[in-house]
Amino acid sequence: MKCHIYLFRHGQTYYNLAKRFTGCKDSKLSPEGIKAAERLAEKMKNLKIDVAFCSDLSRSRDTLKIVLKYHPECKRIIVDKRIRERCYGQLEGKFHRTIIKKYGQEQFDIWHRSYDVPPPGGESIKMVEKRVMSFIKDLLKMIKKEKVNVAVSAHGNSMRPFRRYFENLTIEEMMKLENPYDDYFDYVVEV
Repeated sequence: MKCHIYLFRHGQTYYNLAKRFTGCKDSKLSPEGIKAAERLAEKMKNLKIDVAFCSDLSRSRDTLKIVLKYHPECKRIIVDKRIRERCYGQLEGKFHRTIIKKYGQEQFDIWHRSYDVPPPGGESIKMVEKRVMSFIKDLLKMIKKEKVNVAVSAHGNSMRPFRRYFENLTIEEMMKLENPYDDYFDYVVEV
C-alpha cells in the first residue's frame, strides 16, 4: 500500500512582499498569498488527505485552512512547532536592504543562505534540519502505523531539509532550493 505526504509552503506574506526577514514573526498572508493558497487548493482538491500538519504561525495555519476547504475527509489537524520557519534572531522584522546596507551583501548572503552559520541570536539551516528530521521520523512512524495520507503546510526553510531527505539532495542542492507559494510536492511512503 502507498500513502502520500503532500508538502507545501504557505502563501506569500506581507513581510515576504516587503523583503523583510520574517522568521518566527507572525506576518499575515498578503492578498497575493491568499490567491496563491487558493491556486494551491485547486491543484490539491482531488487528493485524499486524512491528517494535516501546520506550524503554530498563522501563515501556515491560514494556508492549510484554504487547502482543506476541499477536504471534509480530513478530521485531524495537528500543530507542530518543529516545522515552523527558521528563527532569524536579531534580523527578524528588518528589511533585507537595511541589513545589506549595514553589513554588506556578503554577510547578508551568509546569514540568509548559509547552512551552518546562524544569524545573530537565530538558527542556522543545520539547526532547522535537526528539528525537521525529528518531525519526519515521527511522521513516517505515524503514516506506517495509521496508513494515512498527510498534508504538511510548512515554510520555505523548514521545507528545505524535508525536500533534502525525500529527494536525496546534497546540502548545496538543498540550499539553492526555492519553494513555490502555489504548488506542492508529493512523496510516496510504502506501508
